[in-house]
Amino acid sequence: MSAPAVTRALRVLALLEAAGGETLGVSEMARQLGVARSSLFNVCLALEAEGVVQRSDGGYRLGRRLVELGGAYLRTVDPVQAFYQACSDTSFLHDEICQLAVLDGTEVLYLAAHAGRLPLRMTASIGSRFPASITAVGNALLAQLDDDELRARFENPATRPSWTADSTTDLEALIDKIRVVRSRGFALDKGEVFPGIRGLAVAVAPQYSGEQAYAVGASLLEVYCNVHIEQQAIEALSAMADHIANPMNLGKGSASVGA
Repeated sequence: MSAPAVTRALRVLALLEAAGGETLGVSEMARQLGVARSSLFNVCLALEAEGVVQRSDGGYRLGRRLVELGGAYLRTVDPVQAFYQACSDTSFLHDEICQLAVLDGTEVLYLAAHAGRLPLRMTASIGSRFPASITAVGNALLAQLDDDELRARFENPATRPSWTADSTTDLEALIDKIRVVRSRGFALDKGEVFPGIRGLAVAVAPQYSGEQAYAVGASLLEVYCNVHIEQQAIEALSAMADHIANPMNLGKGSASVGA
C-alpha cells in the first residue's frame, strides 16, 4: 500500500477499536473518515487478507492477527523500560522524582529511578535499598501480603527502623497503616524517610500468578503538597502502573498523561 493508504488503514483500525467490538460497514467508515467508499473497500480487503480485520455481520471488526502482533510487542518490553517511557510521557511525573521498586524481605530494592527536575538531593538510586516499613513503595508492596505474613516478617524490631520522628516503628501501627493502603489503593509516606518529603506509591497489578510484584512511587516536597497535587500524583502513578502492567495502555483514559 502507498503511504496515504497506510494512513487510511491505521484510521480504519482506530475506528474499529473505538467501536468496542461492534462491526462497522465500509459505508459507515467511509462516512466517518470522509473518504470514498470504493477506496476504503480496497483498504479493508487488504487488511482482511492479512488477518488484522475480519468480516462479520456485513461489516468489519478487529482480527486475531492483532493479538499476535500485540503479544510480540509486549515480549519486547520490560518493566524498567516501561517505567522510563511512562516518566517521559506522563506530564505530571516528568518533573518529579520517581521510583520503580520490588520487595526483598523487609526492604525494597530500587530497579529504576527518574530524577525529575526538582531541586531535591536524595540518596535513592538504582540498586538502593530502603526499609519497606517506612517507604511509600514498600507499603504499597506490603499491602499485597496478609496480616499474618506482615507480623512474621516484621517481628524483629530491627526491621522497623526509625529514620525520622515520623517513621512507623510499632508493629501493630505498621499493620494498621498497611490496612489503610489496602483500603484506599495507594500508599502515603509523610516524612517517614526524609523530613519534608511526601512519598506516594501504587502497586503494579500482576498479569499472571507468580509474577514479580512491582510498585511505582513519587517523592514530592511537602511544602508544595495539597489535596489537588496529591490527587494528581496518585492518578499519574496509577496510569504509570497500568502502563507497566500493560504497555499498550499508555495515554488511554487518564488526564494525567500527555500535555
